[in-house]
Amino acid sequence: MVTQGNHDVESFPIIYPHGFKAYNARWLMPHQESRSTSNLYYSFDVAGAHIVMLGSYTDFDVDSAQYKWLQADLERVDMSVTPWIFVLIHAPWYSSNLAHMGEGESMRKSMEEMLYNARVDLVFAGHVHAYERFTRVYDNKADQCGPMHVTIGDGGNREGLAMLFESPSPSISLYHEPSFGHGRLRVHNRTHAHWSWHRNNDSDSIQADEIWLESLSSSTICKGIKKRSKSSKDEL
Repeated sequence: MVTQGNHDVESFPIIYPHGFKAYNARWLMPHQESRSTSNLYYSFDVAGAHIVMLGSYTDFDVDSAQYKWLQADLERVDMSVTPWIFVLIHAPWYSSNLAHMGEGESMRKSMEEMLYNARVDLVFAGHVHAYERFTRVYDNKADQCGPMHVTIGDGGNREGLAMLFESPSPSISLYHEPSFGHGRLRVHNRTHAHWSWHRNNDSDSIQADEIWLESLSSSTICKGIKKRSKSSKDEL
């Protein structure tokens, strides 16, 4: 199950005005099952989790088809069936790496509020060739009711690692390392899941980074807490 990256964008405006011709031909995802009209974004359920695959390189503003689809998709989530919600994007919304810094900011500003109010637990991103884990966060601040963000773009590539991070590191960034590696997410039950990251060049199987997560659907603190857009006249 995949979502598009920047290398999948085809820059042939006259020949292929809508782009992604090769991607859509080779990576046909079950988007219609989640009522999406585009192969570039969709969702599915597995093992007690609702998985949302978003498109960083197709329109995502409030008037876009993707935005409206995401809004409807999150409203249909039944947390009694899928108490976990995980979202995957390509360009990170949060990153302290100097490579590609800020490239996901427009999408974050457009969609972050929806993810927060839907109680998304975890957001995975790629693009940056390094590993980084953030705390639960919303609007660039630590927030116990927001999703945890993880950049796991270190699976291997011909460009090499993104070695440079901000110094000092922002307080919301809890762990980062410019190494090739892989992650494992284990959903143990309705309330707890375990995330671990493993450095590929270790001779032994070692968890270089790990954390236990409690699902936001089971959090009594976060129940009823909603964020409103800054342009809204309603009180938070």
